[in-house]
Order: sequence, then C-alpha cells, then structure tokens
Amino acid sequence: MKQFEAKSLEEVYELATNEFNCSITELDIQITQQPSNGFLGFCKKNAIISCEFKRKQTRDRVKPRNQKFKKNNIKIEDVSKKIAETNDNDNRYNKETRDNSARKHKAVNENRNNNLHNTPKAEVKEKIFDNFYNEGEIAKNEQPSKIVVKKGNQEIVQEVKEQINDLFSDTCFSLEEIKVAFYDEETLYVEFSGADSALLIGKEGYRYKALSYILFNWINETYNLMLRLEVAEFLKNQEIAIHTYLEPVIENIKERGSYKTKPLDGILVHIALKKLRSEFPDKYVAVKTNQKGDKYVLVNEYRSSRDSQAKKQ
Repeated sequence: MKQFEAKSLEEVYELATNEFNCSITELDIQITQQPSNGFLGFCKKNAIISCEFKRKQTRDRVKPRNQKFKKNNIKIEDVSKKIAETNDNDNRYNKETRDNSARKHKAVNENRNNNLHNTPKAEVKEKIFDNFYNEGEIAKNEQPSKIVVKKGNQEIVQEVKEQINDLFSDTCFSLEEIKVAFYDEETLYVEFSGADSALLIGKEGYRYKALSYILFNWINETYNLMLRLEVAEFLKNQEIAIHTYLEPVIENIKERGSYKTKPLDGILVHIALKKLRSEFPDKYVAVKTNQKGDKYVLVNEYRSSRDSQAKKQ
C-alpha cells in the first residue's frame, strides 16, 4: 500500500487517484490520520491515507443444473391422456357455468316482468331538497308516489316531538326540550333552544342546512308536510336580514317590472322566493343558477305564447 499526505482529505484523495490513474471507487483506502487545523496554528495535522487497488473478487455463480430426462422416462401416451382429461373437465365446467347463468338470468327477467304487470304505475316525486330550497313547488294536482296515511295534527306533533328528542338525547349538546307545533295547515314548526343550540347552526349555516335537509326529508315523506326549522333564532334573524335587503328591491321591481337579486345561499333563497312571490303574485318569480353555481331569484313579467312566437319570427 502507498501512503499519501496533504492538507485535506480532498487533496490527498486527488493525489492518490492521479498516482494510480483511476477512480477513487477503485481504490481500497485506509485513513491513517484525520486533518486538523489545530489552535492558532499550533498542533496542525495533515491528512494521511494508505491505499491500493481493490482486489477483484470473482464470485462463482452456481448455474442451476438442467434436469435431464431420459427418453425412456416419458411416455407420450400418458401425457396425451392427461391433456385430454384436463380439456374435458374444463369444457364440462364451462358448460355448467353457462347453464346456471342462463337459468338465473331467465328467472330474474320473469320476476321483473311479473312485478311490472302487477305494480300500478305511479308518478315520481320531485327532489325534496329542491322543493324545499329552490323554485320548485309540489303541484296541487300532482298525486304523491306513495299512499300517505292521514293522521291527526296532535298525533303528528307528538310522534315528531318524541322521535326528535330521542334522537338528540344522547348527543353532547346541551339542549332544552325540542318544541314541535303546526305553523300552518301545511307546515310543521320545529324549534331548537338551549345553551348549545347555536352550535347546530355551524359556520355560515352549514349545519343548519344539513339538519333542515334531514328533518325535511323525514317529515315530508312521512306526513306530507313542509318544515319551518328554527335554531337559536337563526331563521328569524335570516328573515329580518333578507327582508331588509328586499325592501329597495321590491320598490325597484315596482318601477322597472323585473329584477335579479344578488347570489343567495340555502335558506336565504327560500325566504327571498317566498317573500317576492307574496309581493308579486302576478309576476314570474323563480330561482335561477348562474355559471358559477350561485343561485339567485329572478322576477319578470309573464310572457304569453303569442309574444314569444312573434319574437321568434
């Protein structure tokens, strides 16, 4: 092994590679002394290494021995017989699978046809959430898709009150007894109050919207009623805010005849729609959606079919 000395390891490595005329990865290096700057120039040490070429170790790679078979060990008749048996088993299995699938498919089609003949046709309901928050309203002449058993108002109030209180009895929210009553003939009033009732509203009313969606689905499908949900006077405050916003809007509509509100969210759309429809029963009032997905209320004049045809011509 040759020994090299320099001020740093980089320099001493460079001396070694220049000496052997090779890459540093091809050298077997042992560091004899690490370099040190010392203190104020005293006890300064250079880097010292000893190195030589790496010995190439040849590893004997054991090649797998190919198993040699003698011709006498293999019988062509046996191999052909096994291949034929395998093909027969596969064909038999595939045939049985196809037959079972065909029988099941036939039975399903027969049951489906019987159900179509025996079940009376019924009109499909519109989406409940769209009916509650958007412009859609259940038509008076529209028949429900299922038979609704009419119950007394007191019985409905008692059932809804018991089930809602039971639902929130095991939650972490500190709530008072949930109040349930009829707001009008077609609307059920549900009120949440208590120390933690405001937590049910959530940021920007997201929890309120989810809770109203769940309760409305259940109440409308079970009792065919609308819902007015009040949580810590959230609905009352929203109505006051939207009515304040609509005061100049109503005056503008009376002067111009048409108007488009600013984008409104969730319950605000429903409140604005109800207010404007009550103010302008002879106008076209509906909820529209812009390209961004925001919803707004549009108020316009009804246009007859003759006017629309004239404009097309």
